[in-house]
Amino acid sequence: MVELTAGVLGHPISHSKSPALHRVGYQALGLTVDYQAHDVTPEQLPAFMQTLTGPWLGLSVTMPLKSAMMAEVDRFSPRAARLGFLNTVVWDEAGTSTAYNTDVEGIVESLAFAGYDKAATGGRMGILGGGGTAAAAIAAAQLMELSGVDLFVRTPAKAAEHAELARGFGLEPEVRLLEDFPTAAPGFRAVVATLPPRAADPTADLLTAGMLSAADAGALPPLLDAAYDPWPSALAAAWESGGGQVVSGLEMLLYQAVEQVRLCSARVLPAGSTPDWDAVTAAMAAAVGLSPRTSVPGS
Repeated sequence: MVELTAGVLGHPISHSKSPALHRVGYQALGLTVDYQAHDVTPEQLPAFMQTLTGPWLGLSVTMPLKSAMMAEVDRFSPRAARLGFLNTVVWDEAGTSTAYNTDVEGIVESLAFAGYDKAATGGRMGILGGGGTAAAAIAAAQLMELSGVDLFVRTPAKAAEHAELARGFGLEPEVRLLEDFPTAAPGFRAVVATLPPRAADPTADLLTAGMLSAADAGALPPLLDAAYDPWPSALAAAWESGGGQVVSGLEMLLYQAVEQVRLCSARVLPAGSTPDWDAVTAAMAAAVGLSPRTSVPGS
């Protein structure tokens, strides 16, 4: 049997949990896949891609390569094309590569795991910070059938591109100052914090200092804090003390990885097979020490 190959690219990469997630995921599907981490910088990427030979299934792509990799693929999914960056490359049997972005599924499903009601529509998402994860959160808001997003940033002028992206997804954007978030928090259907570790600590201080009224206690929406080291973050701790449900970026990593495994394995699974994705997800969660689960949210 020919051993299939997949891997994760980024820099630095030694801390990545992707190998643990993906190896267990493919094993749960009964596939033998050699999945390794590769430390690659943007400058090294073109040469690295030229070295890839053999039966590659796909690549997980992390920072700082999510934009640079767009020049190295043959085709783009509509979502990846609109966002302008990817986190997944999948090869078909002819050797054609396609870019995908599964960070969006990671956001949607992790929020569902935190209690977000996927059956309801309308309402708004609060997004803290900018960058690629914030852009993916905007796409997630569209997938969740929300009506708009509030973008909380330190410098409103820098959020213009994200506001335009939201309009392109059919969402109504509002750009607001980061310090306004604590009083606005209870009004959202969901919140995604994309700030680097500890960068949200001042916001957490405002939450714990009583910016939430007594009437808001227990009314906070589900929060995904994309940072997960250290955990719990100050923001997560403040949110939970206010009665809100919180998930870390490790949950997002899990669910985006499940979707990556689904995309990469599609062409090699037996025709007509129906994998038990609940079991695959549970095995992958256990591999990185997440809480037990028996089903995939929304499946």
